[in-house]
Amino acid sequence: MKIESVSPILSVTDLARSIDFYRHVLGFELAWSWGEPSDIAAVCRDNVEITLTQRTGAKPAGASHVYLGVSGIDDYHATLVERGVAMVVPIGDRPYGMRDFRIADPSGNELSIGQVIAGKD
Repeated sequence: MKIESVSPILSVTDLARSIDFYRHVLGFELAWSWGEPSDIAAVCRDNVEITLTQRTGAKPAGASHVYLGVSGIDDYHATLVERGVAMVVPIGDRPYGMRDFRIADPSGNELSIGQVIAGKD
């Protein structure tokens, strides 16, 4: 058995607003949405898929925290700052061998975004 991928499911308070944030601010593409009106959708970027749900009975919105490993972190961070994204945790080199920062989506779900520091295991 081999685990091929992981796709976090984040509860949101406003699906349309969340899709807009992930697409136009973070650079994801809308992969699919379901329901009329839509109450669940997925956004993708590179090899990552994140499902967003605004369903009755779903876990509380804003209760999740996801860590995204990236390359080109400084350029991506600069782009997000330019787009007005508030930093929950500022960018910095961490003792655990990562350069990372943390933001929150419109529902309060937190996304840590990090890159392995060169020469670290």
